Amino acid sequence: MAVLDIEKLLAYRLPEYRESYDMRDTILYALGVGAGQSHTVDELDFVFERDLKALPTMALVLGTPGFWAMDPKAGLDWKNILHGEESLVIHRAIEATGELIGTTRILDIADKGPGKPVMIRSRRDLTTLSGVPVAQTTGVWVLRGAGGFGGTRDLGGDPLPAVPERSADCVIDLPTSRNQALVYRLSGDRNPLHADLALARSVGFDEPILHGLSTMGVIGRALLHKCADGNPDQMRSMRQRFTAPVIPGDTIRVEIWDEGDGSARFRASVPERGVVVADSGVATFGLP
Repeated sequence: MAVLDIEKLLAYRLPEYRESYDMRDTILYALGVGAGQSHTVDELDFVFERDLKALPTMALVLGTPGFWAMDPKAGLDWKNILHGEESLVIHRAIEATGELIGTTRILDIADKGPGKPVMIRSRRDLTTLSGVPVAQTTGVWVLRGAGGFGGTRDLGGDPLPAVPERSADCVIDLPTSRNQALVYRLSGDRNPLHADLALARSVGFDEPILHGLSTMGVIGRALLHKCADGNPDQMRSMRQRFTAPVIPGDTIRVEIWDEGDGSARFRASVPERGVVVADSGVATFGLP
C-alpha cells in the first residue's frame, strides 16, 4: 500500500458546506440507522411526518458533502479507510427541518510507522446561518498501511476509558436490516465499500459492511430510549471507539452503565458473532 502523501493532504481544504434538509431527509436518516425495526421500541415520531422529531445523531451527517476522502485532491487511499473513533457534542436540539452550515477541517495526523496505519482526526462544526453553534463532531479515521511518512506517532488527547467491570445496568438488542447500508448511504456517505461486494472483498471483507456512523446511530437510539425516555432533546454528547464492523442484518446488543450524574457508559456487540463492535462509550444527558 502507498505511503500517505502528507503534503497533498495538508494542502487539501474542505469548503464550507451549506445544507438544507426537510422531513424526507430526516425520516430517511432515521430509517438508515434502523429506526422502526424493533418490536419493543416505539419510534414512530422519528419516521412519521406527524409530530416528526430528528434523532440527535443526525448531526453526524449534516453539513458535510459526504465521504470527502474519495476526492482525488485529498490524496487518500479511501478504499483502506476504517472508522476508529467518533464523538458528538450537541449544543442545541436538531430540528426536523432546517438549514445549517458545516465547516470541516483536519486537526491531527499520526504515523504509526512503515506498513502500519495513519490516523487522521478531523472536526466538523455545525452552525445556524447566523452562526449559532448547533453541534460539533470529531472523528478519527484509520488509513490502513499508509504509514512511513515520518510524522508523530500519536494523535494525543484524552483516551476513552474502559467500561466498568460490573454487570451493565441495562441491555437492549436492536436489529439491523440486510439493506440498512443501502438506505443509510442515501444520507450522504456513498462509499462503495458499503454496497459493492467485489470492492468489499478486495479490501479484506467477506461482504459489504455497515457504515460506522450508522452503527453509532443504532447505539444512539438505544441510549436515547434507555437513558432519556426517548426524548431527543435530552442527549448532550456521545463518544465511542469502533472495534469491529457490523454486517447488515446483525443484531446490535447495547450494554449501558448508569453513572448517576447524567452520564452513561456503553459498549455494543453482535451476540450472534460474539464480537464487540463499539467500546469505551461515554454519553451525557440533560436539557440544554
